[in-house]
Amino acid sequence: MKKKIAVIAGDGIGPEIVGEAVRVLKKVAKKFGHTFVLDEKLVGGAAYDAVGDCLPDDTLKACQQADAVLLGAVGGPKWDKLPGPQRPEKRALLTLRKELGLFANLRPAKVWDPLKSASPLKPEIVGEGLDLLVVRELTGGVYFGEHSRAADGQSALDKMPYSVMEIERIARVAFESARKRHSHVTCVDKANVLETSRLWREVVQRVHDADYATVDLDFMYVDNAAMQLVRAPSRFDVILTENMFGDILSDEASQITGSIGMLPSASLRADGFGMYEPIHGSAPDIAGLGIANPLATILSAAMMLRHTFGLTQEADAVEAAVGQVLAAGDRTVDIATADAAALSTHDMGTAVVEAL
Repeated sequence: MKKKIAVIAGDGIGPEIVGEAVRVLKKVAKKFGHTFVLDEKLVGGAAYDAVGDCLPDDTLKACQQADAVLLGAVGGPKWDKLPGPQRPEKRALLTLRKELGLFANLRPAKVWDPLKSASPLKPEIVGEGLDLLVVRELTGGVYFGEHSRAADGQSALDKMPYSVMEIERIARVAFESARKRHSHVTCVDKANVLETSRLWREVVQRVHDADYATVDLDFMYVDNAAMQLVRAPSRFDVILTENMFGDILSDEASQITGSIGMLPSASLRADGFGMYEPIHGSAPDIAGLGIANPLATILSAAMMLRHTFGLTQEADAVEAAVGQVLAAGDRTVDIATADAAALSTHDMGTAVVEAL
């Protein structure tokens, strides 16, 4: 198989972690007889410094012409003073999602057995296991609604629009995902307050009853969901929710696993095209130190192999390699115990490549 991948490392630790994921992809290509054409482009603050635009036209074009996108991270304090629409998070990340039509964000949160001690939760809670998937709507809601500030500066307004079509398509992604897991979807909203949430409930229930009646469905207010994630996370299988709630809950779930450096993500459109990235940020405080955890990015590459390229065996191999190095005790500083030496970013990548 030959596939073209747009590789956009971005800012902060982005180049370090993406570099290790690229090494893993090259190993997969060699081992399984594939060709991955890697097209490296600038994005985020690095692109702004180079050409004065966080999302240059040639980067967007490269992403549109690729079979998938591998992204590192964008943003940092250096660019925080840019006007809102020009900041890396808005201009680069949100624009990429919109222009590429990436409406479905898949964020798996899993406690790997060797890392149970790294979770901040009590052993009796983590012992029950944590393996859930947050399916987050990505191109609607308050992040993409109208934003305004009153002329006198004394009030502001952010609109939170959703259409039936937007809810239907993300609901189907959640139900289809649940069919491949444990057949349980929890739709998280704030229907006791928000009209958009009441629309979500109506549409999700209708889609379920019409086409997915064999999948268990329940509804939960977002404040209760936040509590249940730390009280009884094993009760969740697939969490379906809107953009802002999904942003918050998936970050909470990531901390339960022990380190945000372990969590991958996929942003997909209807035809399977996807942009794959770790859920953590650019971590400018440790950029260039060679200590960042590359496993979330490597696992994001595995999701790319699975969801966009349909290479299940190859994805399984990468995930198994990650499990093998963790079982062997290999750790970066974020998941290392006090009595264990931490590997560098590069050495952790090397361990995964060798396990492959």
